[in-house]
Amino acid sequence: MRRFPLFAFPLVAIAVAGFFSGCEKGAGSSGGGDQILNVSYDPTRELWKALNAAYEPKYKAEHKKPLTVKQSHAGSGPQARAVIDGLEADVVTLALWSDTDAIHQKGLIADGWEERLPNHSVAYTSTLVFVVRKGNPQGIKDWPDLVKPGVEVIVPSPKTSGNGKLAFLAAWGSVILNGGTEEQAREFVTTIYRNAPVLDTGARGATTSFAQRGLGNVHLTWESEAHLEVDESKGALEIVFPPTSILAEPYVAVVDKVVDQRGTRAIAEEYLKFLYTPEAQEIIAKHFYRPIDPAVLEAHRGQFPEIKLFPVSAVAKDLNDAQVRFFNDGAEFDKIYQPSK
Repeated sequence: MRRFPLFAFPLVAIAVAGFFSGCEKGAGSSGGGDQILNVSYDPTRELWKALNAAYEPKYKAEHKKPLTVKQSHAGSGPQARAVIDGLEADVVTLALWSDTDAIHQKGLIADGWEERLPNHSVAYTSTLVFVVRKGNPQGIKDWPDLVKPGVEVIVPSPKTSGNGKLAFLAAWGSVILNGGTEEQAREFVTTIYRNAPVLDTGARGATTSFAQRGLGNVHLTWESEAHLEVDESKGALEIVFPPTSILAEPYVAVVDKVVDQRGTRAIAEEYLKFLYTPEAQEIIAKHFYRPIDPAVLEAHRGQFPEIKLFPVSAVAKDLNDAQVRFFNDGAEFDKIYQPSK
């Protein structure tokens, strides 16, 4: 599998700007072919590049005309807001259910959207792991090690990033699920974030801070992103799989209002259905996202160590409840973390 250097994507602005030059015309067609826009979250560039490269020739062979799938990548929350504010996404493949549901709440995605695709519109799952420097000099093996004296954690902001939100909830849950109180969970996450040298806006920015800028001792990141940055490091970084972590379920959805206006509904629906095929599930697994196809998962079992994964419901009613309790303005995170001025 080809790897792409992390420094090839140094600025979210570049990634977002890149699609504007090719997507403003709308109408679902370009140069005699079809075109759709997939708005996704920050670290999935390599995954969707591979999936699109596999799907576009299949579409051309079947429909006798080319398809171009444009991509937009940034933090999951800002991406949802961009779609709400008018970014014409045919499909959204965001990090969190709550980000996709925010688009639904604004009337852009129809009711019952989760049930329109297999597995409640979840094509793969993931989790959060630790990346450490060669030899793991701080001896980081589990969540309590993140608050050892001298340890600095690199993690994106939960105000803007799906990785950031899940990292916060995973850290909080690691205390609660081991019999700790909410006050102990609060003290634990407070220590983590007060010792964080920087909070980037998205997962890829945090990767750059850790792997390229050399900040921090441990990076709390997506499992897929961990493999990518370790590969790029040429032996300078290592992955640590904690015994427990949070279950991440990125949802996919057609943006009904956009596809109906642009006449791209059939194209968008067919595109997302491709994700559930054995071919796509293999690509997903090769990029270190956990496939939902049992046969594909079993074939790649060796690359996905067993981790006890707990759902968001272990620490909140659901992701919307988590947003209100922890991440809204003035909520838990704002009480424990104030950026330096």
